Amino acid sequence: MAWRGLHLMQAARLSLADSQICVKQDAGEVRLALEDIAWIVIDTPQATLSSALMSACMDAGIALVFTDERHTPSGLALPFHRHHRQGAIARLQLNAKDGVKKRLWQTIVRRKILNQAASISILDRDHAETLKEIARHVEPGDPENVEARAARFYWGRLFVDFVRDDDDDLRNKMLNYGYAVVRAGVARALVASGFLPAFGLKHDGAANAFNLADDLVEPFRPFVDVLAWKAFSDGTDKNGDLTLEDRRKMAGVLLLNGKMGDGKVSLLVAAEMAAASLSRALESEKPAFLELPELERDS
Repeated sequence: MAWRGLHLMQAARLSLADSQICVKQDAGEVRLALEDIAWIVIDTPQATLSSALMSACMDAGIALVFTDERHTPSGLALPFHRHHRQGAIARLQLNAKDGVKKRLWQTIVRRKILNQAASISILDRDHAETLKEIARHVEPGDPENVEARAARFYWGRLFVDFVRDDDDDLRNKMLNYGYAVVRAGVARALVASGFLPAFGLKHDGAANAFNLADDLVEPFRPFVDVLAWKAFSDGTDKNGDLTLEDRRKMAGVLLLNGKMGDGKVSLLVAAEMAAASLSRALESEKPAFLELPELERDS
């Protein structure tokens, strides 16, 4: 079972050798078992991948994330669907009733806001109880856009002097990097469960190939927020660039733990469990079956 990621930030040549990922760098060669790897982040323009390795990664269900010249994740490669109930799951997804989808979105938004409350509590910020109260007012489909109201309240308490859409702010760069990695993990889990990620519950962008991933990723975002907050030092220039250490820390977000039911699992496993539970929720038309990760103090 895949349980780790590979983050490449220096020149490397990747190929397939004896059913293993062979990484050759100036310092030497490393081989990794394909079945152990869930995601690979190619964070350097000086990496080359053989077509045989690309094909093997797709067969193994490995998500490949590529970055641009600013080290911002810019692309994602996923395997074609190989689930044994591909057609049945796709029909469930495409034929889901609006009422069921609205209640699923309600569940997702509530958990996101509750996780935001947990994040500011973990970071010893005030007003976590206010966010919990806001979460209570989310209705099916969130017609009043309570999610946006909670977000405005949340960001003002999480960071000082912060604007979420300021692309020059280092904190946003760190958040976006982490979000892209966790989104890849969620998209990978959805594909493995037989879903068509282009068709969402709430998100429906015509040019977005990952609408469903953008739905399900929402409760995972506060985990990224806590990681970014801890990684960003008060003395750091907020207009600086992502460092190697920043990128290394944010690339490991899927290894953080979250509560699922009575136990704790990595976010990588939580994504797989959430995707599988979404299938059960759609099949039974019971949104309560949807399982999503809960953020706790020692996550």
